[in-house]
Amino acid sequence: MALANISLRFKFPPLQYSSSSTFNPLLSLRKPSSIACSKAGDDGGKGAVDGGEKPRKLSEQSSWEVKDSEGKDYLYRLGAESENMNIAVGARAGMIDDVFIGDFLGKDSDIVFDYRQKATRSFEHLQGDYYIAPTFMVITSVHIVKNYLASSLNIKIPLILGIWGGKGQGKTFQTELIFKTMGVEPVIMSAGELESDRAGEPGRLIRDRYRTASQVIQNQGKMSVLMINDIDAGLGRFGETQMTVNNQIVVGTLMNLADNPTRVSVGQDWREADTVNRVPLIVTGNDFSRLYAPLIREGRMEKFYWQPTREDIVNIVSRMYEKDGISRKDVVSIVDQFPNQALDFYGALRSRTYDRSILKWVDEVGGIETLEKTLLRRKKTQEVPQFIPPEQTVEALLESGYSLIKEQKLINETKLSKEYMKNIDD
Repeated sequence: MALANISLRFKFPPLQYSSSSTFNPLLSLRKPSSIACSKAGDDGGKGAVDGGEKPRKLSEQSSWEVKDSEGKDYLYRLGAESENMNIAVGARAGMIDDVFIGDFLGKDSDIVFDYRQKATRSFEHLQGDYYIAPTFMVITSVHIVKNYLASSLNIKIPLILGIWGGKGQGKTFQTELIFKTMGVEPVIMSAGELESDRAGEPGRLIRDRYRTASQVIQNQGKMSVLMINDIDAGLGRFGETQMTVNNQIVVGTLMNLADNPTRVSVGQDWREADTVNRVPLIVTGNDFSRLYAPLIREGRMEKFYWQPTREDIVNIVSRMYEKDGISRKDVVSIVDQFPNQALDFYGALRSRTYDRSILKWVDEVGGIETLEKTLLRRKKTQEVPQFIPPEQTVEALLESGYSLIKEQKLINETKLSKEYMKNIDD
């Protein structure tokens, strides 16, 4: 049979258009019976298109047709804000279709805050009686309180507290102890997050973490702080270190936060009602002279040089060794035996004394060949063989200290780069 003699048996109904000139693609996807206009006298007359009546609405609570507070199309504005999504506004009646809300969330709940608050830090692991240096406590706590009272104080209050000093002096640990004492739930960043292969990402991350801390204040009723550790490692200029675009954006972001602590954007258009709580900002580092000078100027950053005194070191180490039965008199003798050492040195002494006990435990469980099975591939019903900590003595701690001092001297005295290059002519 010739193709010309084949007649089409199917006829598609003509597409129905509303009285407006805008084409609605959803209407074209409906079944033909749902596209046809409703009969006269039918109670669904609001969907008719004849006689100049309004076109049929998709839903009374559809987000396709909802308007924002300014009367503009909600989804169009939502799309323009690149980092915002429907879920970010929460399950709010009139904003999202009811099918996406669910009864268990309620009609107005922030469905992503549980994810957002994971960026905060808690300190349940800090068990025991630790020593907090009085000077450190005063400087840090006063800075936090001043920023929370900023609206009622008629003075210029720096948003940033810069804590700097020698390596391993316990700046971060002392700050965490203060947070736990004051009930602060901070958002903590590290220097490694201040660089990225994507331009602008670190600066945006800082603003996002700042807003997260603000949400902790507003939604949980807890004090919060944004803390950046080792900031000079991420932003400092050392020798011929190249300044990247991300370095400049991060510095500019921190300066802008210090100047406008309640107006923080993460990429959206500015809105008058979009204000956040003022969040104190604390940064730590070793050498702030490497930072961009306008960032650390007075009015933006309050600076605190932390150099623990001998009394501070003895008190901190005494609390550290207290559970091991080491007396304060013995701690004084250990500190005097190794002068001019940072606080982390005395923590390393205690860790080094565990080495022999760990080797003994490895032999007891079957040797190094069985460690994978013992530690990782054991059955759920099996427990790791118990490890008994060694008994701490002054002699063992001194022996560990001499070993650490020897390693320090080897690093300073042995220049391996010279050994590698000794056969190369100048």
